[in-house]
Amino acid sequence: MTSSPTVKRRRLSAALRELRIAARLEPKEAAKRLEWDQTKVHRIERNKWVRPDPNDIKMLLDLYGVTDPRKREGLLALARESRQRGWWADYSDMFRGSLPDFEAGAAVIQTYEMACVPGLLQTEAYARAIIEAAHLENDVDRRVQARLARQAVLSRDNPPQFWAVIDEAALRRIVGGPTVMAEQLRHIIKVAEQPNVAVQVLPFEAGAHAALMGAFVILDFESELDSSLVYVENETDALYLEEPPVLHRYNVVYSHVQSRSLSPEESLLLMESLAEQLQR
Repeated sequence: MTSSPTVKRRRLSAALRELRIAARLEPKEAAKRLEWDQTKVHRIERNKWVRPDPNDIKMLLDLYGVTDPRKREGLLALARESRQRGWWADYSDMFRGSLPDFEAGAAVIQTYEMACVPGLLQTEAYARAIIEAAHLENDVDRRVQARLARQAVLSRDNPPQFWAVIDEAALRRIVGGPTVMAEQLRHIIKVAEQPNVAVQVLPFEAGAHAALMGAFVILDFESELDSSLVYVENETDALYLEEPPVLHRYNVVYSHVQSRSLSPEESLLLMESLAEQLQR
């Protein structure tokens, strides 16, 4: 997988928490012994840091009694690598949180959308129409560029598996006019030709279903050390959920909507039919 500083920082936080527990120290006691602010260890373990200081890591490893040279170097390497900047750093003001970074480190991305086409599948014209409709008048061009830049994750070397379930309503909503929408539908069809991409349409005929509460993204990672995440976005905020019961619930919901959706082949035929109708 492509390097993801955020994923590595998250892994480092989890590893340091496990080492502290093994050393039978409470966060407050660990901070006290290192003469740190009493909340610093909590911030580190909750991944509330941006650029981990290797010297801090060395001090923690000494405190926790980690003497194995290979283990020490592995964790220090994680700290150094997690300080790197991804392309998305240049667009940090355009994103809510670290979604592009998590996408870059994911092995599998599953998304459900009910109101619009998923960002990883949007055309430039469609993305611009969506952004302008949200009354985000400032930096529209940069917002569009940032959204399109995210899509490189699907065509890079060793890309993640991407599975999208899109509500039929999102495909029938004419965003940007008939020509833009027809282009968007055919773009989805083209992207879905990639072996790592699958798209299903959840038809109106499915009626009430398990995901009526809204859109979400499930991200799974290659390493067992990196727990899965659910990403949920609203008008003003983005949430990253990782508690096991929550992850289980969202996976169950996703399985339900997949089972109620058209097959990938049927979905592509429907989108081609909709595109033809728009062009008439």
